[in-house]
Amino acid sequence: MLQQRINEIVRNVPNFPIEGILFKDITPIFLYPDICNEIAEFLAKQATQHEKIDAVAGVESRGFLFGILLAQKLNVPFHLIRKKGKLPGETVQYTYNLEYGSATIEIHKGFVKNGDKVLIHDDVLATGGTASAAANLIAMEGGIVSGFSFLIELNALNGRKILSENFSNVFSMIQYD
Repeated sequence: MLQQRINEIVRNVPNFPIEGILFKDITPIFLYPDICNEIAEFLAKQATQHEKIDAVAGVESRGFLFGILLAQKLNVPFHLIRKKGKLPGETVQYTYNLEYGSATIEIHKGFVKNGDKVLIHDDVLATGGTASAAANLIAMEGGIVSGFSFLIELNALNGRKILSENFSNVFSMIQYD
């Protein structure tokens, strides 16, 4: 089973990025191109179960890794959602609160077409704050968030609960308590 193989490959890194955190490192997955392809196919199948997708938006930076593969499998455009100051040209920005301050993310202005159904992809669903901010950014550009796709979900941080208040299509491949 694909999820079991991914779980065996994901590496636990204690005390990263700070003391007391057990970081789920997905980078060893990229040593297995066959599994990467299976993941992209699985995510594409899940994404199209609910409605047609017009575009995929990947959240910096690990959301780019499978987000672009997912967009290619669906044959739709891929939008980069990046930290402030990382995209050239005119952008639209959204600032949101974190546990320890605030952050600003941005997307190229005009790339999301009005009414586009956009699937937001990231590697991990934790508190849901960044995913919610990405959804606000897509809405600011006239897009409609069709759902969220994650490789990993950390159940104890309740991100799904936050997203599910406004969105019904929240999918993760692997869940950890």
